[in-house]
Amino acid sequence: MAETYTTERLLALRKLTRSIADLLRGQMQNYLSALAPLMRPAALLGHYVQGGAKEVSKDAIKTFQDLESIYGAAAASKPFGLLKELRTPFEVAGSALELSPVEYSHTARTDGQAKTVTITSPFKWVLSYADFAPGKLRQLLADKNRTDAEAGRFVLHYCLLQVILAKQTAASQMLDALHFDLTAGRLAEFGELPIITVASTVPTLRPPDSVIMQSTEISGRDAFEEIVDVEGLLAMRDPFKEKLLEFVKSQGLG
Repeated sequence: MAETYTTERLLALRKLTRSIADLLRGQMQNYLSALAPLMRPAALLGHYVQGGAKEVSKDAIKTFQDLESIYGAAAASKPFGLLKELRTPFEVAGSALELSPVEYSHTARTDGQAKTVTITSPFKWVLSYADFAPGKLRQLLADKNRTDAEAGRFVLHYCLLQVILAKQTAASQMLDALHFDLTAGRLAEFGELPIITVASTVPTLRPPDSVIMQSTEISGRDAFEEIVDVEGLLAMRDPFKEKLLEFVKSQGLG
């Protein structure tokens, strides 16, 4: 049965959603601080990075080849149109990571009307190196006076994160155990640039278009935030607990 979204109910769900979002974001930021040492490009790429180790290792060569391939495809694609060549040793900004809320466009339709609304996913974020968030990239791309070098630095850091996370599988395994999913994908506005997102397994939902339209009329903004799926939250499973219960049952104690 479809849920009835009264104004009072929607306000309560928004308050709950934001409280959970603050909790999850705080947890994720703590986890990222712990993971930062694993995200150091010099640790995997050695002499290809300024200040990296001088020794040439097979692992570093393979990692650089992977980076070259991903960088070449992203750099040459729209909206960048850069040269595919990646000159070494290149400079990186550091290993600190930051989170940016995931947003997407949705066309709400009701009673013969249509409105394009920016929807925020409160428990899902784009993961990037510090100072290379998607918002800053959009600003750079909108700047007609930008240089290829500036755009190339953004492309490089997004590609670096993709390659390093593919190598550092322990990071994704740890986050998975903590109920966060890492996903590699693309955003149409950034062409072939690899985008890493991290999302809590706590589910959200987008209410019916009529609710979204009414909310945007009241707020005066063509923006809306998904809300926590309370039923889905209550039905969440804990794989670790279930694994332990299997051990209990196997010993005839459950």
